[in-house]
Parts: sequence; C-alpha cells; structure tokens
Amino acid sequence: MHRRTALSVSTALLLAAPLLSACSSEARPGTAAVVGGERITTSALQSQVKDVRAAQNRAGQSAAELIASTPNLERQKLDAMLQSRIIDKMARTAGLTATDKDIEDERAAYVSENGGREQFEALLLQKGAMAPGQVERFLRDRVLLTKLSEKYGNGKLEEPARAAVTALHIEINPRYGSWDAKQIKLGVGDTPWITQRTRPEQAPAGA
Repeated sequence: MHRRTALSVSTALLLAAPLLSACSSEARPGTAAVVGGERITTSALQSQVKDVRAAQNRAGQSAAELIASTPNLERQKLDAMLQSRIIDKMARTAGLTATDKDIEDERAAYVSENGGREQFEALLLQKGAMAPGQVERFLRDRVLLTKLSEKYGNGKLEEPARAAVTALHIEINPRYGSWDAKQIKLGVGDTPWITQRTRPEQAPAGA
C-alpha cells in the first residue's frame, strides 16, 4: 500500500505542462484573479490567509518559525486556489467527481499514516501553509488528481491541463504577481509541498 504523506501530493499537472499560460491584466477592484469568468475576490483570499496565520499563531513555540517561513503567503494561497480550479476543470471535462466517501477515505488514510489527525494537520500547516479548514480542499484535489492520473495515465496530464487552462482564461491581478507558464504557478510563489511524485515510500510523519 502506498503511503500518503503531505509531501506525496502528485500534481503532474504542475510540472508536466510547461506550455500552459495565463495572462495578467489590469487590476479589478476587489479581485485577486478571474478564472473561467468567476472572480476570486481579495476578501476570499484574505480570509484564507487569515485562517493560516491564526493556525500558525496557535502553534506555540513553532509559531514564529512558521510565520517566518511563509513571507509570500498571499501569493502562495492564491496559487493554491488557482491550481484547485484548474483541477476542477480537468475533472469536469473528464466526467470525474470526488464523492464524500472518496474524500473521507483519503482523509482516513492520511490520518492513519501520519500518526493521527492532529499530526496530519500540523504537517500540512508546516509544509503546505494550510489551516485545518483548508484540508478538505487538499483532500478533494488529491482524490481528483488520482482519478485523473488513472484515466489519462500517470504523468500524462499535459494535454488535459493545457485544455483546462486555455478554457479558463485565467487573469491575475498584478498586485499578486504574474503567471509563470514554465513552472505552472503564480509568479515567484513557492509551493514546495506540491511536486511531481509517484507516492514515494516514506516513513509517516513523526516516525
């Protein structure tokens, strides 16, 4: 059985499609980005940032280190929101869904293999700047990416990813950077917890 750790997120979409692109445009008041004609508002983005900072501040002695490690948190969270919408578009096109059972099964596996729910959430906060309330989206993305890889083949998501990004017509408020087509991420935002991996055999967190 493959271990599920927060570092084994397989998002082939991010590294397998270097030709994908999106554009920056003039800033729209109250808008961080526009994806598929729908706004990601600055208030929605700030809400995610606020939740992460609150979770980091609850981390006791590790709080200062966690905060210092995420100086570009706004860009990082917007990048994650964009990636989730690309995954959603790919899944809709492929006719794939993540059921509640799928998500709960994925959660149970991660929790079991990372020493419990608290340890799993702490690892996501440390490695992915995700507050507890954002774990559900992480799990949904994980389920959908697994299904997409099963449908198209592991490492063969370039074509459906390109089609998804083209269809979404992503626009970025320059305040938050510009789209890096080569890396498939927002500007210089750092997303080290999302890499091209094939579920490596790693010891559970805390082992």
